[in-house]
Amino acid sequence: MFYIRSLYHPLLLLLCVPRFHHNNHIPPFMYQLCLSTRNSKSPCSGVEDMLFYTITEGKDQVPIAQFTSALKRTGLQPSDPRLKDCMEKLRQASQKSVGDIMMDRDLFHRCMAGSIVLLIQAFRKKFIIPEFDIFAKQINEIYYEVEKQTDGKVADYIPQLAKFSPELWGVSLCTVDGQRHSVGDTKQPFCLQSCVKPLQYAIAVHEDGGDMVHRYVGMEPSGVKFNMLSLDDEGDKPHNPMVNAGAIVISSLIKVNTIQGMCECSRVMDFVKKMTGQEYVGFSNATFQSEKETGDRNFAIGYYMKEKKCFPPGADMIDALDFYFQLCSIEVNCESGSIMAATLANGGICPITSERVLSAEAVRNTLSLMYSCGMYDFSGEMAFHVGLPAKSGVSGAILLVIPNVMGVMCWSPPLDRVGNSVRGIHFCQELVSHFNFHNYDNLRHFVKKEDPRRQHGDDRNKSVFGLMFAAYSGDVSALRRFALSSMDMDQKDYDARTALHIAAAEALFHLRHNDSVHLQEAGFESPPIMRRPALPSAPPSPQYKCDYCHHLHC
Repeated sequence: MFYIRSLYHPLLLLLCVPRFHHNNHIPPFMYQLCLSTRNSKSPCSGVEDMLFYTITEGKDQVPIAQFTSALKRTGLQPSDPRLKDCMEKLRQASQKSVGDIMMDRDLFHRCMAGSIVLLIQAFRKKFIIPEFDIFAKQINEIYYEVEKQTDGKVADYIPQLAKFSPELWGVSLCTVDGQRHSVGDTKQPFCLQSCVKPLQYAIAVHEDGGDMVHRYVGMEPSGVKFNMLSLDDEGDKPHNPMVNAGAIVISSLIKVNTIQGMCECSRVMDFVKKMTGQEYVGFSNATFQSEKETGDRNFAIGYYMKEKKCFPPGADMIDALDFYFQLCSIEVNCESGSIMAATLANGGICPITSERVLSAEAVRNTLSLMYSCGMYDFSGEMAFHVGLPAKSGVSGAILLVIPNVMGVMCWSPPLDRVGNSVRGIHFCQELVSHFNFHNYDNLRHFVKKEDPRRQHGDDRNKSVFGLMFAAYSGDVSALRRFALSSMDMDQKDYDARTALHIAAAEALFHLRHNDSVHLQEAGFESPPIMRRPALPSAPPSPQYKCDYCHHLHC
């Protein structure tokens, strides 16, 4: 690759800057880079240097705040667990400094060496959303447009939920690479309510397997309200885990399978904390008490299923209901909830810790049921218009999963007539209308929507022109940026020339016309002018005389 041939090797680095090929005319950062590459014992140090000078745009040192800003534009946050050691070393260095805190190459090496692979991925735009700063601005635009929605009513049948202001509105997202963005009231805790149903189902499948779980719970949409006293056609199990009856049975399964002496609620909380990368997860005892005091319908469902013998052997219906109320009272905020959704989008692996939390089977089954049954009586319309797995809760939360891309948590307390967040639904619809995230959007031919997974301005003519001009003008900083951003450094122009050809030709031209004096002083002759060898002349074509018209023909 051109990246290895011309950017990593120090001699070719000098070749690309013909006007400064003598050491006393080379810019200091280039000379240092060449020396560090030549003298380095570590094969990674040259790459680290190139990354540093790409971030600093060729400067020997920059304020730490500038580095942090560049990091955030890629979608990585300084609080990312994968950068914990790096950020801690930066903080320690900051405490020893007085005045403006500057980062030079040595400090960058000391602090970032442990996360260099992650940083190269970020700055080479190798993450799932390469132009993350542009994507974040578009998310903000959708957020402020949706904020104008004032319809809906805050749920009041659970007294604790009625205390939330209808003005609260937050959106957070986290990609499968750990890129994160938040806008609005994203640190305000709220209860998961029905958003916990896919999580408890995933935990049950993860621990017991899908076949075992579906002996007691079906997998079909119910066709009735989520809190109806209704079972499947055979009358022995709930329709699916996303309705109250199914969630209560799942709660009993988890409780029955909990080891004696363990707290089943703590066990589920540990799962949820792992899914959120150990970010905020809490518990609202006030909501739990409100749920118990106003849960007459759920008690009715429980007794109905007890009569029909829907619970697994050894299960206690009252204990299962109590556990179900506890799970609904688990608290998150938009930021931690988005990581939870991203864990589902990432096949059960938490993006910011790389820890496998759920099995692939559990995630696949959960997303399938969220897609078909997750939005109460709006599930069919959601599948049609948005085409993504989602789960809503009467607290105003919507957990949205874009498989293999990102997870989103929306939260706004005002609900529509079926119990879904008005702003949350509108945000999901706007998101899919702007970007081709719908399951059935054609990624190759649906030109009316944007695909944030592709780089903006990915026009080959522009990239070839920029690459050739950088090689012609000796702009190694630009060449380094192109290489780190994954540009194909072997691209050819209309004459099949690569950037290496251009750089070498410019260096030879400069040596031939401007540096002949230096060569003569050094005892060398000027290089001869290189001429393209003449093509051999074609042999004369054979001629013959026509027997009829007597003319000569070729």
